[in-house]
Amino acid sequence: MACTTILVGRGASYDGSTIIARNEDDEPGSFNNKKLIIVRPEDQPRTYTSVNGHLTIELPDDPLQYSETPNSFTSDGVWGEAGINVANVAMTATETITSNARALGADPLVPYTPAIGKPGDANYVPAVAGGIGEEDLVTIVLPYIHTAREGVERLGSLLEEYGTYESNGIGFSDSHEVWWIETVGGHHWIARRVPDDCYVVNPNRLGIDEFDFEDAFGEQRDYMCSADLREFMRMHHLDVDYALEGQFDPRDAFGSHSDMDHVYNTPRAWMIERYFNPLDETWEGPDADLTPSSDDIPWCRQPDHKITIEDVDYALAMHYQGTKFDPYGKLGTEATRHLYRPAGINRTCERSIMQIRPYAPQADRAIHWITFAATPFNATVPFFANVDAMPDYVSNTTPEVTLDSYYWASRFLAVLGDSDYSGTAEPIAHYKQTVAALGHQMVFATDEQLARLGGKDTRDAAAREREDEQEALPADVEPMKPADVVKATRDEKTREVLAAANENMAKQLKAQTQTILAQCLQATSVNMKDAFSMADF
Repeated sequence: MACTTILVGRGASYDGSTIIARNEDDEPGSFNNKKLIIVRPEDQPRTYTSVNGHLTIELPDDPLQYSETPNSFTSDGVWGEAGINVANVAMTATETITSNARALGADPLVPYTPAIGKPGDANYVPAVAGGIGEEDLVTIVLPYIHTAREGVERLGSLLEEYGTYESNGIGFSDSHEVWWIETVGGHHWIARRVPDDCYVVNPNRLGIDEFDFEDAFGEQRDYMCSADLREFMRMHHLDVDYALEGQFDPRDAFGSHSDMDHVYNTPRAWMIERYFNPLDETWEGPDADLTPSSDDIPWCRQPDHKITIEDVDYALAMHYQGTKFDPYGKLGTEATRHLYRPAGINRTCERSIMQIRPYAPQADRAIHWITFAATPFNATVPFFANVDAMPDYVSNTTPEVTLDSYYWASRFLAVLGDSDYSGTAEPIAHYKQTVAALGHQMVFATDEQLARLGGKDTRDAAAREREDEQEALPADVEPMKPADVVKATRDEKTREVLAAANENMAKQLKAQTQTILAQCLQATSVNMKDAFSMADF
């Protein structure tokens, strides 16, 4: 299993944005080469066939343009993972999650079944296509939705029709809402809207711990699910909370509470929530309210302070700093330092933080922050999503290893940083901060340039307006119907400005990355194991 997800409601973020983010981690010993690209409507398939599931799906004729972070080499499939479309809807797919044996027995997963024998043979059994999975989801969902809620609805209908061969959690966001959907067996699903004032940490387990059937089968304000979920649960005795008519805990009904969870999953939730809520719980010691092995760590909660992009970056790069569980630390023992699976791990392929800003015009409110390779060592850099192409430095990951590619440069930097953590930690921290500062500077300067182009300052408007004074939620400075949003994001003059900003950002990123690589190479070279300081005779 892999990945760690963080979702942030607009009332919990520093600027009123919705934020969804995830580390895409590969299996141990495996690394998928990644890139950040734009998929234009003419490049979107109308007939899609998956590699893993061998499933063919006919797709609608009117796809939207979108950003994504696919594999650079697609022999194993696209694996789009994360992106933002021109309706300013973001999607992250997927977080591999756990389900229990009762749920999987009641509604089995739908794997691909190879053919037995050859056509014409007496014992020939034809192949049976599998369901949909992580390889497919961004490609078959993101280009066809105009709100986060629509994302849940479309994915839910696809799950019911085709099934899935794996258990997954998927996030959607627009400028107002963040939604999280989790699969329950092969064809069933549940979804919950993240409360505006809350964040979510989801580390490879079924996470939703509260569900309201009355809302799900009524107004669907905060909950949605498969149409037959109640009957399905009754038939298969999945309700362990006596609550089919009211609220219940899906984690108890469908999720896992295994020994593996206590080593692989719950420690990450413990560490990240400890970072966002240091004052609300006792996190260590014999009187701790929550420990790394607690099964009841909340799925969502209010943070002690409003969450920034840098907070999300740091949280998804965490390796238990300041505790005896830090593999780079000096506390504890060799055993404790490698006891728990960290969020910031060596096999991260990419990390996307997707920010939708209600105080910016529709044309430039979507920002795709990207990190390649192991997150403790690499910078997070913003790129405007509504452009026709991404800069070559982040979009052209070649088969050949080259420092002209941000992906390969990031891999180099991670290896150097890991090999001499103490010698490189300070310059790498400075590099990450410098790139982040340049990123915020780029975004602010571009906003100002577009304000002058459009003749209005939306930042001032956003500062004055509130949707709800009691909750201090920022108003949408340019509310539009979904079709009008798409028209606004296609404005050619705006796209030229955004493309130029992205190119300049990539140029600065490359310069900063080349500098830090040289610094770290120097530091690690000095500390090579065959150093000898005595003068030669």
